[in-house]
Amino acid sequence: MIKKIIIPGLLAILFLACSKENNKSTEKNNQKNYKVIAYVHGYQDNWGANFEKAKQITHINYAFANIKDGKVVLGKEKDTDDLKKLNALKKVNPDLKILISVGGWSWSKNFSDAVLTENSRQIFANSAIDFMLKHQIDGIDLDWEYPGQIGDNNVYREEDKENFTSILKLIRYKLDSIEPNKYLSTIATGANQSYLDHTNMKEAQKYLDFINIMTYDFYTGGSKYTGHHANLKNSEHSKNHPKSAEIAVEQHLKSGIPAHKLVLGVAFYGRWWNKVLPINSGLYQLSKGITGAYSYKVIADSIKSNNFKSYWDISANAPYIWRQKDSLFITYDDERSIQIKASFVKKKQLGGIMFWQFNGDNGELLNTIDGSFNN
Repeated sequence: MIKKIIIPGLLAILFLACSKENNKSTEKNNQKNYKVIAYVHGYQDNWGANFEKAKQITHINYAFANIKDGKVVLGKEKDTDDLKKLNALKKVNPDLKILISVGGWSWSKNFSDAVLTENSRQIFANSAIDFMLKHQIDGIDLDWEYPGQIGDNNVYREEDKENFTSILKLIRYKLDSIEPNKYLSTIATGANQSYLDHTNMKEAQKYLDFINIMTYDFYTGGSKYTGHHANLKNSEHSKNHPKSAEIAVEQHLKSGIPAHKLVLGVAFYGRWWNKVLPINSGLYQLSKGITGAYSYKVIADSIKSNNFKSYWDISANAPYIWRQKDSLFITYDDERSIQIKASFVKKKQLGGIMFWQFNGDNGELLNTIDGSFNN
């Protein structure tokens, strides 16, 4: 009788123990599945003494390749050497994937022409594949800013909406023709409804491995008014034009993109305005001065030296800086806001985090992302 009681009890204990271990194993595997995607604008040497930062990243998008005569071409001569150096990082992180990012804000002018006809799409897609194979990298990231919209004074057409999907489908076909499931096809998307209205993401996402939402630059140097440029939630102080990463993610989900394909963008830089009206510590106020940008490491150093003082907008889950003596306002991401964003990624079951760009960090932000996903 005693044996009959004890043995089931032991079995129950063993079962619970195994279940806990399995849960831990599943949790660990889930953590490993989060993508940490670094846009790298040219090769930088600050990977650490033993290239340890390469171990914290899953994908590198090298920015940028240009488009000339309908073909993907080197943006600058040093790109070849830069890509070789990035590929060498696989010695410390064999799972690291390197992609070429095509376009960007300044080099999206020729996208619409390059994908206009079936013949031009073949030329463009073949050149992209050739570029990838020549440089022995792992995929192609299209950063078209933006289909059907003027962007940086670009050529654009109503047909861009259909042609954008067509070129993604063609690239996917050509990649899989080389070797199925080996090479990656991704894009960067605008963090607004207008981008989604000018594309057919419900169809386009079928041909993509993941989608990087540029959830930053909600307010830029072209804005006369200040505002958070990378806030997770809409600020209570933003009354007329609600903008946030959360809103952008919900818009993307409603467009028909599965959550696991969405990667949340964060900023390793801040934007500043001076001669800002002092109301509400400069937040969402008119600027009559010049504007610019600082890397995160410059901002962090300036806070530590008491040159800047950081404040927190609890409604937006975002930091900002106000310096009254020269009416300077700065919007940026910090460790706290990125920690909250990583929790948001997990809660919404998104694919991971992307950041622009690697060289802007002093190590704190990447460590925060890595710790959030792996601890």
